[in-house]
Amino acid sequence: MPAAAPVQSLRIGEIRVTYLPDGETRLAPTAFFPASTEEGWKLHPEWLDEEGRLLCSLGGFLIESGDRKVLVDTGFGPRHVEFPGFGPFDGGRLLESLAQAVVEPEQIDTVVYTHLHLDHVNASVRRDDDTWRLAFPKARFLIRSHEWSHWSGKNDPAGLYEETEEAIRDRVELYDSDRTVAPGVDLSSTPGHTPGHNSVVISSGPERAIILGDVVHCPVQLDEEEWGCVFDVDPALARSTRDNLLAELEGSSTIAAGGHFTDFSFGRVMRGEGRRLWTVEKTT
Repeated sequence: MPAAAPVQSLRIGEIRVTYLPDGETRLAPTAFFPASTEEGWKLHPEWLDEEGRLLCSLGGFLIESGDRKVLVDTGFGPRHVEFPGFGPFDGGRLLESLAQAVVEPEQIDTVVYTHLHLDHVNASVRRDDDTWRLAFPKARFLIRSHEWSHWSGKNDPAGLYEETEEAIRDRVELYDSDRTVAPGVDLSSTPGHTPGHNSVVISSGPERAIILGDVVHCPVQLDEEEWGCVFDVDPALARSTRDNLLAELEGSSTIAAGGHFTDFSFGRVMRGEGRRLWTVEKTT
C-alpha cells in the first residue's frame, strides 16, 4: 500500500533539494480523475489505499543553493477539512519537516508557489493564539501576476484562504516572465492546471531536476495520459503542457520531483513495455 512521502533529500550538483511533507489527502479516484473508471483503476492498485482511495502527499520542497534557502510551495497548513465527494485534507507538519532538514523558518529567504491552490499555499501562515502570522517572517513571496489576479480577493475554498492572503500581501512580488530566483533555480511557465502555474528548474553543472507542481499529480498519469485532474482550470492546455513536459523528461537524465507523489518524491520518466514508467531516485 502507498504511504505519504517522508522527508527526503538529494543533491543536484552543488544544490540540495529536500521534500518537506505537510500532510496528506485521500481522494475518491474517479472524482479526482473524471476520465478514469473503476475498471481502469484495477490496473493500477499500487496508487490506492486499502479502501480504494487515491493517497496524495501534501508538502513543499526546500532548495538550498549557496547561502540561499528557497521554499517551493508550503502545503495545506494546520487544518482538517472534508471536501464532499472528494475526501479529507490534513496538514500541519511543514515546520516539523523543516526542522528535520535543520533549517529554521527565519532562514527561508524566498517562497515560490507553483500555483495558489489551497494545498500549496496555506501553510505559509501559522496560528498564534487567535492571529494568523507569517510562518516565514523574513521571506519574499513570488507569484505570477495572472495567478495572483485569478485567486486574490476571492477567498475561494479551492485556493488562497483569506488569512493567508492578508498575511503575505505586503511581501508578495509579482512577475510576468520566467525568472531566476537563486543561483541554479529558475521558474518556468507550465500553465493549464491554473492560469499562472509554474514548474521550478534546478541546474548545477551537468545535473538538472524539475519540480513539477501539479502538471502531474500521480505517476499513474505517465501511463494513463488522458486522466486529467478535475481541478484543471483549462483541461486542454493542462493536457498539452503535461504531454510536452513528459516528452521532454522521457529517457533524459533530468530528475522529476512530484509534490503529491507517495513514498518517493524524486524519480525519472523512462519507457519500457511500450509505456512510460516512473523509476524512483535514491535519496537520503
